Amino acid sequence: MTEASKSATYAAAGVDLEAGDRAVELMKSKVATATRPEVVGGLGGFAGLFRLDVAKYRQPLLASSTDGVGTKIAIAQQLDKHDTIGQDLVAMVVDDLVVCGAEPLYLQDYIACGKVVPERIAAIVGGIADGCRMAGTALVGGETAEHPGLMASDEYDVAACATGIVEADDVLGPERVRAGDVLVAMASSGFHSNGYSLVRKVVADAGLDLHATPQELDRPLGEVLLEPTRIYTLPLLSLLPKADVHAMCHVTGGGIPGNLPRVLPPGLAATVDRSTWSVPPVIELIARAGGIAQDEAERAFNVGVGMIAVLPQADADLALEHLIEAGIDSWVCGEVTAGDGNPTTLVGTHA
Repeated sequence: MTEASKSATYAAAGVDLEAGDRAVELMKSKVATATRPEVVGGLGGFAGLFRLDVAKYRQPLLASSTDGVGTKIAIAQQLDKHDTIGQDLVAMVVDDLVVCGAEPLYLQDYIACGKVVPERIAAIVGGIADGCRMAGTALVGGETAEHPGLMASDEYDVAACATGIVEADDVLGPERVRAGDVLVAMASSGFHSNGYSLVRKVVADAGLDLHATPQELDRPLGEVLLEPTRIYTLPLLSLLPKADVHAMCHVTGGGIPGNLPRVLPPGLAATVDRSTWSVPPVIELIARAGGIAQDEAERAFNVGVGMIAVLPQADADLALEHLIEAGIDSWVCGEVTAGDGNPTTLVGTHA
C-alpha cells in the first residue's frame, strides 16, 4: 500500500462522519417535539413511517409540496444565525399545501453543506422542528449531506417536502370562485422567504449595515430581515369548517400580481385596494434605498400580505374574527369581479 492510498480516507476528503453523528444527537430532542400520533418509530431509520387511518376519510387525496428558502440563507450565514431558517423552510412548504385545503401530515428535510458543524446543523433542524410544531405537522426524517469541494465550509442550502391530505370534494381552487367574492388579506411577518436576491443587492449597493438599527426599525436590519416566515396553516385549517372559503393564495415569489391570478377562473378578475393596508417599514426601507418602483416591488415582495383567502362577502366578518383571534392581522383588501383581460389590478395608495 502506497503512502497516497494510506491517506485516502473519507475524513481526508473532507467528510466528517463523527460530526454528522454528533449533529444527529444534538437535534434529536428538538425533533421529538415535532410529531403526531400517527408517526411510527423514531429518528434514525432509513425511512419515515406514518400510519394513515383511511377510515377517517370518504375520498382522500394526497397532496405534496416541495420548496427551499432561497438566498435568505446568505443573510443567516452573514450573521451566523441559523435557528430561524428552518421555520422559513416549513412555512414555504406547508402553506402551499393548505391553499388547496389540505392538512399537512408529515415533512422531511434535506440539508447540503460544505462542512458539518454539529451546532449549526442542530440549530437549522431545531428551527424546522419549531415550524412543524406550529403547523401541526410531523417531522419524520431528513438528510444532511456534506459536500466538500462543491460548497465552502460555511455554506449550506436547505429543502423540504411535505405530504398532506384533503377530501376530494373539499379541494379549494379557482372552480369555486365567484364574482362578488371578497379577498381577505393576512399580514406577512416581513419579506418571508422571497425577493432576497433583490434585497441583498440593495443592501450591498446602498451600503446598508446589517448590524445597525435604521430609524424606521426597532432592531438591527439583519435581525428584521431574518424574521421567520409566518405559518398560516393551523388557523386556516380551523377556519375551513366555519366559513365557505373558495380559494386561498399563498403570496410568494411574484407577489400579489403573480400569485392571485392562479386562483381565479377564466372570465373573472380581482381588484386589490392598496389603501386597506400599510407596507411594513422594512419593505419600504429596502424599496426606497434601492429606488425600486412600486410595480417592481409588488412583483418581487409580498408588500405586507402573506396569504389571501377568497370567500363570499357573507362570510368575511366571521373569517376576520377567527383570524384576528388566532393572532393574524387580517382585513378585506379587495373583491372578485368579471374579467377584463387583466386578472389582478392593484388600485389606490397604501395607507
